[in-house]
Amino acid sequence: MNALGDAHLRTWTLRFMALLAADTPDQLVWLGERELQTKDVVEELELLCRASEGLADRGAFAPGDLPDLRAIGRRLGEIDAPSRAGLWGNALAADPVWDDVRFLARQVLLTTLNDWRQPLPRPVLPLTDDH
Repeated sequence: MNALGDAHLRTWTLRFMALLAADTPDQLVWLGERELQTKDVVEELELLCRASEGLADRGAFAPGDLPDLRAIGRRLGEIDAPSRAGLWGNALAADPVWDDVRFLARQVLLTTLNDWRQPLPRPVLPLTDDH
């Protein structure tokens, strides 16, 4: 990947970490009416955690940024199929795995940006028939 692609993927990873690090009520407000499936969130996060290894190899992340990203990937890998079913908003409030992920995401941001309190990413608007 080129430097621009690496920078974009790093930014996307850190924005996702900011969302994961937020308190549950803030996450639920961010979700609003969106109906994200838990399995889709988990798959995207697992991909970002794996990609962070290559990003570190190319200098987009420091080696010290990786342990907590790896820990998030391992924790997500422990989520069984029934816990991946349903809406992420419901899982955020009910499944303690998301408390663990929240803690680890905060650690990633502390290590990488020196502060876990980051602005939440702008929500992606759903596609409409007009676009």
